[in-house]
Amino acid sequence: MKKLKLYNIHTQYGAKMVDFHGFYMPIQYTGIREETDAVRNRVGVFDVSHMGQIYISGKESKKFLQHLTSNNVDLLINGKVQYTCLLNIDGGIIDDLLLYKFSDDSYMMVVNASNIDKDYDWLQSFNNFDVTIKNKSDDMSLLAVQGPLSLELIKKLTIDDISQLKYYSFIKSTIAGIDNVIISRTGYTGELGFELYVKNSDIVPLWKAIFASNISPLPIGLAARDALRLEKGYCLYGNDINEDTNTFEAGLSWITDINKQSIFSDNLSENKKNINRKLVGIQLTEKGIARKGYEVYNLNENKIGNVTSGSISPTLNVPISLGYISKENTTLGTIILIKIRKKFIKAKVVSIPFVK
Repeated sequence: MKKLKLYNIHTQYGAKMVDFHGFYMPIQYTGIREETDAVRNRVGVFDVSHMGQIYISGKESKKFLQHLTSNNVDLLINGKVQYTCLLNIDGGIIDDLLLYKFSDDSYMMVVNASNIDKDYDWLQSFNNFDVTIKNKSDDMSLLAVQGPLSLELIKKLTIDDISQLKYYSFIKSTIAGIDNVIISRTGYTGELGFELYVKNSDIVPLWKAIFASNISPLPIGLAARDALRLEKGYCLYGNDINEDTNTFEAGLSWITDINKQSIFSDNLSENKKNINRKLVGIQLTEKGIARKGYEVYNLNENKIGNVTSGSISPTLNVPISLGYISKENTTLGTIILIKIRKKFIKAKVVSIPFVK
């Protein structure tokens, strides 16, 4: 397994380390509830250096990306970020990712750790354009600084005024004396936050500078990260989306352009027209927790779907889940049944995000 450049620091902070897609990652430090609360109400810092960075450059970069990603790349301007997906020819989701635009001939994809090699190979397999594709994942590290006090913390460290940096925008700046840091107003917690991309050699001094702040951030592990994204109803690749799901049933039609020409464009209209199931929010009304893989039934005890993610919400202190269920059962307030072991537990379809 790979060790992050901050591995020794994580262990010094008392982190419990686990195998996560081939990386030793901190699953938690002080506990999920305390870490989740820190992000919701103050500020927390995640080491997410396991994420992948794939660079696309060349004069046909935009044309190439338009051909392979779900969103409309023509809408992306320099210094902006776009949430999008790589789709296969059938419209199935190969990966969800962030696309950064430096210029018309220079972009960066930030992809899920489990999909780095798969995404890179997929891009290369369609590279009959005038572009160069480079996987720089092993050369870069990434911190996510998230929470209401994140702006105040980052402002103290950077030479540029980032208070006007808009959501899904980025700049290159100097932070804590480190040059050429990509400072991006993004994150997967639903809170105000920033993601900081640096060379591996700069990640230790960056971490130390952040934690020397008198704002006192808390280090946050993967368990709290998962709870935070679930509370906001954000999809996790491998749980809620994969190559057997499409963007329309996953509630991602807003990042899917059915009008542009692409490798999957012939199938998108059919996918949109023939939605048989939808990803919905689920909240149990009886004691229990609906976890990934649990079956969902209607009141006649006919199977109508499956849970894809589920846990206790640290913020709400109630069990929450996401799951795909048949379209006719997706009306808000519909009573459904979750099969937990051999018992049916009542639940209802609710709106997402769970935490507003």
